[in-house]
Amino acid sequence: MRRLRIKELAEQRGMTQSKLMRMADLNMKTVQGLYREPYRINVAYLTLEKVARALDVSINELFEEVEDENV
Repeated sequence: MRRLRIKELAEQRGMTQSKLMRMADLNMKTVQGLYREPYRINVAYLTLEKVARALDVSINELFEEVEDENV
């Protein structure tokens, strides 16, 4: 199972949701959703691209593999 690491990456860089919103040119509702729902899989590629650019990472680095507790 894949999980978004956006919140962790932003916090490592001392970046608030507001700053990420401005740097990625996204609305606050989108950023809040990415923080609240790290297992969400229906994120637009353009959104991931903007976030990755703002955090100075590759799109692949936005994800981590985690064990599925239901297996």
